[in-house]
Amino acid sequence: MLRIGLTGGIGAGKSTVAKELASLGAVIVDGDRIAREVVEPGTPGLAALVEAFGEQILAEDGSLNRPALAAIAFSDDESRARLNAITHPLVGARSQELIAEAGPDAVIVQDIPLLVENHAAPMFHLVIIVWVDAEERVRRLVGSRGMAEEDARARIAAQATDEQRRAVADVWLENTGTEDETRAAVRELWVKRIVPFAANVNMHRPADDAPELDDPDYGERLAGRLWVTLAGDARSVTAEGSHAQVVLADGVTEEAVIARLGDAGFAQVEPGTYRGADPGRAVTVTVTEAVTEGAG
Repeated sequence: MLRIGLTGGIGAGKSTVAKELASLGAVIVDGDRIAREVVEPGTPGLAALVEAFGEQILAEDGSLNRPALAAIAFSDDESRARLNAITHPLVGARSQELIAEAGPDAVIVQDIPLLVENHAAPMFHLVIIVWVDAEERVRRLVGSRGMAEEDARARIAAQATDEQRRAVADVWLENTGTEDETRAAVRELWVKRIVPFAANVNMHRPADDAPELDDPDYGERLAGRLWVTLAGDARSVTAEGSHAQVVLADGVTEEAVIARLGDAGFAQVEPGTYRGADPGRAVTVTVTEAVTEGAG
């Protein structure tokens, strides 16, 4: 299974990218759609929101009045944190149900508006950022969604900055042209990178002839993915650029982590050495078993 995180600022056009990926065969797990589902009338999620923010967030028919909730929840950091603490666990649980239903060979694209803010990037094989500058996003939100300009700017300000998004981006997709141009870029990404990446992960094999990329932020991303993959079985993980060194925890053998590393996109090529399955980036990981003090 290949897991892709798709995100971008509000109004950037993630839905266009997600629709094209779905047409190509990806399974889309839409965070916004799930967020609506878990707060429908009669759900525990809606009851929790009413308890936290009051009856004024309800429409006359008992459903959630989203603009009313947004006006309260995005007014300050404390209110936003309270909203997130209620909805994020519910969205996460439902997302995992959908992923499990998709099957082991699927390409899963999780459309998550707050992927960067929630520090979720290490959970994915690949993170795609859809980008449009803030002023254009304001114009889109006001023009196509009917949002008040003040509300649009407040929503944008509450989200991650472009610099924070760039730090986690494996793919930076600029959605500044026509819709046809954006869809064509997605199709090219699918054919040249996503499909072979998924096949490599499923077969636990490294990518051939992947390029070395100059990406100063990648070392931190690589280390984060390895920490998530190995959980408590790593004593240390260090990375610089596309090269990482892992020292396993005491008593953990390399044999015990080979399959997990393969599932995460790091295929063993010889004992202690792993290469990345992503055809878009060369990656090398060295894995060493811990030396017990006094051994030998």
